[in-house]
Amino acid sequence: MKKNRIFGLGVAGIACFAGMGFGVCLAETPNKPSEVTADSGATAWPSVPMPKFEIADGPFAPNWDSLRKFYVCPEWFRDAKFGVWAHWGPQSQAEAGDWYSRSMYIEGHPQYQHHVETYGHPSKHGAKDLMCEWKAERFDPDELIQFYQQAGARYFAFMVNHHDNFDSWDSKYQPWNSVNIGPQKDLCRLWADAARKHGLRFGVTFHNTPYRCWNTFMPAWYGCDRSGTMAGVPYDGAVAAKADGKGTPWEGLDPRDLYGPIHKENEPCPEFVQQFLLRVDDLIQNYQPDLLYFDDAVYHLLDKNESLRLNAVLGMPDLLPQIAAHYYNSNLKWNNGRMEAVLNIKHVAATPLMEEMLSSAVVNDFEMKDPDKPFEHPWQTDTSLGSWHYRKNDRYRSAERVIHHLISIVANNGNMLLNVAPRGDGTIDAEQRRIVKEIGDWLRINGEAIYGTRPWTIAREGNIRFTRDKTNTILYATFLDWPGEEASIPSLAGVDRTSIQAVRLLGIPQPLTWQTMNDGLKIEMPKRPDYGIAYPIRIEFDRELP
Repeated sequence: MKKNRIFGLGVAGIACFAGMGFGVCLAETPNKPSEVTADSGATAWPSVPMPKFEIADGPFAPNWDSLRKFYVCPEWFRDAKFGVWAHWGPQSQAEAGDWYSRSMYIEGHPQYQHHVETYGHPSKHGAKDLMCEWKAERFDPDELIQFYQQAGARYFAFMVNHHDNFDSWDSKYQPWNSVNIGPQKDLCRLWADAARKHGLRFGVTFHNTPYRCWNTFMPAWYGCDRSGTMAGVPYDGAVAAKADGKGTPWEGLDPRDLYGPIHKENEPCPEFVQQFLLRVDDLIQNYQPDLLYFDDAVYHLLDKNESLRLNAVLGMPDLLPQIAAHYYNSNLKWNNGRMEAVLNIKHVAATPLMEEMLSSAVVNDFEMKDPDKPFEHPWQTDTSLGSWHYRKNDRYRSAERVIHHLISIVANNGNMLLNVAPRGDGTIDAEQRRIVKEIGDWLRINGEAIYGTRPWTIAREGNIRFTRDKTNTILYATFLDWPGEEASIPSLAGVDRTSIQAVRLLGIPQPLTWQTMNDGLKIEMPKRPDYGIAYPIRIEFDRELP
C-alpha cells in the first residue's frame, strides 16, 4: 500500500510519541494532502495562520530549574481538597462512553457497532458529523455549578477539548469549535462565568496533546473496514474535503483542520505541535484559568522492557516547561504578583528522581489512584463517578466509595477532582445527582476534617485516616467504619493526658469521654449518627501535635 505523506512538513528529525497499533488499514485516497489541487476544495493545513508561540515576561524561564526555584502551590488549592469536573464534549452526544470518536472507527469494537446501528457507517457519518449533531440544548451551567457548590466542591474544571481535536470554546486556531458548529456557544466562557459567580475556582483540562491526538486518535480516522460489505471503503477521515460540506452543518469548514493531514503513527508533526501551543495560549490569555490540566505524562512512555522509546522526541516532557513558564508568568500578571496557578500533569512521581526534580514545579496528577504514602508537595487524583464520557445505563461509584477515597487522598496531602459526566444535552442524570448530593450532605457535616487541613505525620492506621488543622493543634481521626462502643487510636498511645483539651465526634455537639492508655487513646462513642459513611473524631490539643 502506498504511504500517505504529510502536507507541508519540512522539519526533519521531529516526531510525535509512538503509539499502539490500531488494527485498521490506512486508506488509499486520490486526494492525499500532498497531492491536493485547488479544484478539490482542500486547503493548506492548518488553514488558520499560526504566529510564533511567545512566553510571557516574568521570573519563570522555560526550564525545570527555574520552575522549581520560583513555583509555590497556592493556598487556595491546598485548602480546596474537592473539585468537580465536567468531562463533556461532542463524544457525549452518542452517550456510549469514553474514546468514542476513536473506537467508532475500529471495526468490531462495541462503539463501532453502536455507531453503525445508530448513525451509519463511519465512511458516511464520522466524528465531524457527530460534532454537528451535538447541541447541548438543555445545558444550564448556572444550575449545575450551584448544585456542585452546594455539594461541597471548591473548584470546578471543564474539559475544553478531548483527543478528538474539537475545541469547546471560541477557539482562535481551531475552526472546529463549539461556537462555529454544534452548540454554537462558547461553552468554556459559560462554565467559567458560572463557576466564578458561585465562588468556585475555575480550571480547564486539555486533552489533545501531540501524543494523545496526533498519534493515538488521528490515524484511526484514516482507516477502512477489513471485512464485510464495506471492506476497503475509506472512513471519512481519509477522504472528506472542504467541498463536501456544501449544504451540510459544517459548510465552509475544512475537515483537514479537524482530522489533520493523513499520517501514520510516529510521523513528524511540527505544525500540529505549534498549533497545540497556540491553542493552549488562546485559553490561558482569554479565560485566565486558575487550574490548567493536561491529560498526558511528563515522562517519555516506556516499552515492555521499561526502557525509553528513543524515537519519542517531542511531547509533553519537551513542551511542558515552555507552557508552565508562560502560564505562571501570565498568572502573576493577572494577580498583581501573587501566584494563584495550578498546573496538573501525570506521572511526575514515576521515579524517586523525577519526584524530587519535578514535584515542586507542577502539581502531580494521578488518574483513578490513591497513592499509599503522603507526598511532600500537593498533588491531585482525578477520578469519575462512571465512564469518563457519559454512558447510558452506566454503573456509578457509590457516595461511600467516593468519600472514602477522598478521605484517604486528603490524608496523603492530595486533592480529588471528581468527574460527573453530563449527557449530550448538557444535563446529568438522576442517579448522578443523588450520589453527588449524598457526598455534599456528608461534607456539610464533616468538611472540617477535609477542607483546609494538612497531613499529619501518620496518614493511616488500619481503617483510620488522619488530618490536622493548619495550627497543628487539632487532629482529625476519621474512621472509615463505625468503631462500635469504643474507638481506639493506637498511634496516640502514651500521649500526655494534660495536652488534650477536648474530644468530640463531628456532627455531635457533646464532648466524648476518653482516656489515654499504653495501647492507645480510648474514646467512648455515642449512638451511631445518621450521616453514616465515615466518622471523623476531632481531638484538640493545647500545644502542637505529637
